[in-house]
Amino acid sequence: MKVTEKDVVYVADLANLELTPEERAGMVRDLNSILEYVDRLNALDTTNVEPMAQIPERFGVDESRQGSERFLYATRDDVVEGLRKSLSQEEALENAPDADGTFFRVPKVIER
Repeated sequence: MKVTEKDVVYVADLANLELTPEERAGMVRDLNSILEYVDRLNALDTTNVEPMAQIPERFGVDESRQGSERFLYATRDDVVEGLRKSLSQEEALENAPDADGTFFRVPKVIER
């Protein structure tokens, strides 16, 4: 699949980016280069390659544990520490530069 200038213009428009003609041409070239490299990788025969996983010790993985026990560090109880009272809606809006009593008002930033 080749990326065309039309594709780049479409995505740039979605991202609200203004690209010069040179930037568009460079983006088309770079994206197509990436896709060509992915095609080259997809052409490799990996049928005899073992799946690999590298979990750094800095994440606290205990190598002596097996299976999902090794990843217990990644989950914890959802405990609120230092529970404190939240602001009421009135307090939150009290010092707002512009509010309607229920919501903050902010200026429109995207014009279309």
